[in-house]
Amino acid sequence: MLIEVLKSKIHRVTITGANLDYIGSITIDEDLLNSAGMIPGEKVSIVNVNNGERFETYIIKGNKGSGEINLNGPAARKVQKGDIIIIIAYALMEFEEARKFQPTIIFPNEKTNRIE
Repeated sequence: MLIEVLKSKIHRVTITGANLDYIGSITIDEDLLNSAGMIPGEKVSIVNVNNGERFETYIIKGNKGSGEINLNGPAARKVQKGDIIIIIAYALMEFEEARKFQPTIIFPNEKTNRIE
């Protein structure tokens, strides 16, 4: 039996931009992706701390060291620049593997979106 479990999380980063005129996705600084063990194209859940919105999209790699967190496409309507979000990735695992698995959770600086 496979179950879906938390794989990795970027806890509390600040939206740096929202681009409605784009096909969709979230752009995340490459440093954050590497630290969290996430990859471009991966499906993620976004939780907006400011307004309670929850939605899913996929990752686009942002510029390394930029601190950028940009929501693109229709999801841009669910955030505003300056909102705090949580980015969550899940994985399917066999039950016994999931019992032993430890997710990667990172806590970047909310103001700079960088690991310090």
